[in-house]
Amino acid sequence: MDVQAQIKTLVDSHPVVLFMKGTKQFPQCGFSSRAVQILQAAGCADFYTVNVLEDDDIRQGIKTYADWPTIPQLYVNGEFVGGSDIMMEMFEAGELQDLLGKL
Repeated sequence: MDVQAQIKTLVDSHPVVLFMKGTKQFPQCGFSSRAVQILQAAGCADFYTVNVLEDDDIRQGIKTYADWPTIPQLYVNGEFVGGSDIMMEMFEAGELQDLLGKL
């Protein structure tokens, strides 16, 4: 399976997927840590994470998949939401909580 198909399978298999550096228990960068904290603050305890540091093909492929150059990347119901800055803006506006509440 090519990397784009592999990413699509991951995104489609879980309601909330965060591609990040590290894990939710041990984030490996500040932006990934912030993304985990935002999801938890928004009331989303059950989200799937993909550690891009474990697979360079996924690390590079996810940037192409969403045409978004940075990591972390959040997907909800198969749709790209954004990175940590967009997540924070959505959280502050209450939009992220609304989106996650529809799951």
